[in-house]
Amino acid sequence: MSLEIFALILFVAILVVLFLGYPVAFALGGVSIWVGSMVMGIKFFDLLPLRIYGNMQNIVLLAVPLFIFMGLMLEKSGIAERMLQTLTLLMGRLRGGLALAVIIVGILLAASTGIVGATVVTMGLLSLPTMLKRQYSKRLATGVIVSAGTLGQIIPPSIVLILLGSVMNVPVGDMFMGAVIPGLLLSLGYVVYVLVYARLHPQQAPAASKEELAAFRSGSMTKDILLSFLLPFLLILAVLGSIFAGIATPTEAAGIGALAASLMTAAQGKLSMKVLKEVMSETTFLTSMVFMILVGAAAFSLTFRALQGERLIIEAITQSELSPAAFFWLTMLGIFIAGFFIDFIEITFIFVPILTPLFQKFGFDLLWVGILIAMNLQSSFLTPPFGFSLFYLKGVAPKEVRTSDIYRGVVPFLLVQVVVLLLIYLFPGLVLWLPDVLNK
Repeated sequence: MSLEIFALILFVAILVVLFLGYPVAFALGGVSIWVGSMVMGIKFFDLLPLRIYGNMQNIVLLAVPLFIFMGLMLEKSGIAERMLQTLTLLMGRLRGGLALAVIIVGILLAASTGIVGATVVTMGLLSLPTMLKRQYSKRLATGVIVSAGTLGQIIPPSIVLILLGSVMNVPVGDMFMGAVIPGLLLSLGYVVYVLVYARLHPQQAPAASKEELAAFRSGSMTKDILLSFLLPFLLILAVLGSIFAGIATPTEAAGIGALAASLMTAAQGKLSMKVLKEVMSETTFLTSMVFMILVGAAAFSLTFRALQGERLIIEAITQSELSPAAFFWLTMLGIFIAGFFIDFIEITFIFVPILTPLFQKFGFDLLWVGILIAMNLQSSFLTPPFGFSLFYLKGVAPKEVRTSDIYRGVVPFLLVQVVVLLLIYLFPGLVLWLPDVLNK
């Protein structure tokens, strides 16, 4: 058999092993070494340690554990709870005000933590019981929580953007800048949907009661607002501001953010040795998971290229005579469907390295493509039946909230994502304008 046939066997075998439920890192690494050693001999993998060491020397990837630490530490500070309570009452008599507050808090947490699971769980615990108590529609309440909680996938600093930048060889700082406008546009789409829904179904998105508003306004309203938003704003300014101004690299900014989040937690009186141990332990676990997958991906990439898998795919695409637009949307559809079944990290390390040379061959701007892929990967957290955000919320939701409520509630927000994806495709300047301006 030719090498290309073994490349196809390798790819299909990895997908089968993944769908059988084996851990991603070991599926990638184990199957790649098994197929590669059968075809080229075990000596071929003398090259593997060099590739792994090369990845470990990539200083950009050091930002991953630092941003994870920052997000987990901020979760312990209790700032999210204060922001949500203050925003809910600031919205006053506006119908759907609590749902809008959830979106705004989701934006702020995305820009200061980027940890999706922690954000969805936090907002689910804090806001879902209150929304249900105020007679909000279960579908609207669950849909807005999982969607706003997943904004951390696209709004920087995002782990997805760091990994995509590393895999696609695009500066992470440019990825962060390019994602700002699309992330805010997506958030605006969520806001518009909530406002329209509240207008059409006023009984399912009621306003806050007069008694709550009176109690809030009679207290120290100005102080509450300052305490709720000043610290998160300073954290966002320290991290993203230092990157966009060219003062710090993403890795250095991540270190600033980790320190700032620790100081904020201490200022809230929530920092203790127990909290520090919990944050460090979870940071180590999540970082180890990401980097083990990276090691498995290195084995896969080495074997797949040696088996001339990339050349096979390029020739197949070239001979099919697909137009650049047809190729682009075919790959976007493939990534979207893959998101139904496998995690964004797996998609990033398995599919994106294979597709990147093809995007270059068709003349696409890799920064623009990277943001579109990140937007698409965000849907993997929201897409039934296996979206992780849906599981996170179901785990903390009251018993009266059914899984079907969450699935149906997220569909309109997925449609908003599709609309924003189309806008970014039609108007690349939404991604490229800010990096062009700030890099001058």
